Amino acid sequence: MLTSLLLISPFFPLALGDYGYDKYDYSPIVKGNTFNRFITIWLENTDYSKAAGDPNLQFFAKQGITLTNYFALTHPSEPNYVAAISGDYYGIDNDEDNVLPANVSSIVDLLDDRGISWGEYQEYMPYTGFTGMSFKEPKTHKNGYVKKHNPAIMHASVANNATRRANTKNFESFYADLKNNQLPQWIFITPDQQHNGHDTSVTYAGKWLRGFLEPLLKDPNFMTDTLVLVTFDENETYTAQNRVFSFLLGNENIIPKKLVGTKDEAYYNHYSEISSVQANWGLKTLGRYDVGANVFDLVRQNSGDKVRSLDITKVFNNESYPGIFNSEDSSWAPLPVPDTEAKFAGRTVLESIKRYWGKQQSKSVYKGAPLMVPTAQNPPVYPRHSRNRKNKNSH
Repeated sequence: MLTSLLLISPFFPLALGDYGYDKYDYSPIVKGNTFNRFITIWLENTDYSKAAGDPNLQFFAKQGITLTNYFALTHPSEPNYVAAISGDYYGIDNDEDNVLPANVSSIVDLLDDRGISWGEYQEYMPYTGFTGMSFKEPKTHKNGYVKKHNPAIMHASVANNATRRANTKNFESFYADLKNNQLPQWIFITPDQQHNGHDTSVTYAGKWLRGFLEPLLKDPNFMTDTLVLVTFDENETYTAQNRVFSFLLGNENIIPKKLVGTKDEAYYNHYSEISSVQANWGLKTLGRYDVGANVFDLVRQNSGDKVRSLDITKVFNNESYPGIFNSEDSSWAPLPVPDTEAKFAGRTVLESIKRYWGKQQSKSVYKGAPLMVPTAQNPPVYPRHSRNRKNKNSH
């Protein structure tokens, strides 16, 4: 199995950083130029128009900023979750047990580099640090937690590190951390398969979100200096543009009154989650498609970034390009090398990434900080490689 091969291969270190300590000793709150906490909540598989028409989602959008041209990156779900913290989805075109090798960095590495606390809250995850594929709701036996919607645990640098795994928790831990004012500064929240709309509907998901999020908007332990992004992993109609309904929320210290109820029509995608966090805290980059992704205009106003434009009518993002996790034999490609020389908006690549990948720049596919990211129709140009998948699966 490819997962096993990547996790035990002697060619890959445990992680690119040095994480030999027993627990994180984060310094006090690291202040950002726009927010001090970023929380993203992901819902599932809904076309833009259907989500925009839901009254409960409208309720929230009217209190914040609607991102009218926010795009998912491909289908199905899993690659979008991976991309949102990793800067690429490595050709994933499935929802299998794919685990990124330990030499693939993520936003976790960037946050740790600055001493910024981070965590995930996954509804119905049975216990902290769980690495299993799924867990059903105990009473009804309905689908609950699924690993494919947990982006951090799909990285070996988290899954193989007990200290980092301790930051992947369930909703019981969320409410405990909230009560004790111990929520981390970067948070990824995934509702269960019913509440996110995957096994139900956008109406069901909207009602759940209203019940979950509305009280939190009044809780200072949640909202103080916090920017909240609510988005969808992908749309439902695979032949249509993969544009998803998304909006930003925050108190008046984060979103000024003049912006409440407005629309931001710039082009964004899931990589913008990474770039906006980088711009807010002045983080290093991953050297992948996070470099060059538009920063949310709300953040850009304080970071000095420029929002670039492109022809939205040409953006579809509805099929995965070749890569190491692509299920088609003819679409296998090697693990791509980050652009360690990238410098964009004054931000450079994380030093540990430079040390590991710096001598392989002739193989990098990320040069040029593209805003229009590759698709199946316009795939990355990989270096010459053997397409013999027997090499990939033999171990």
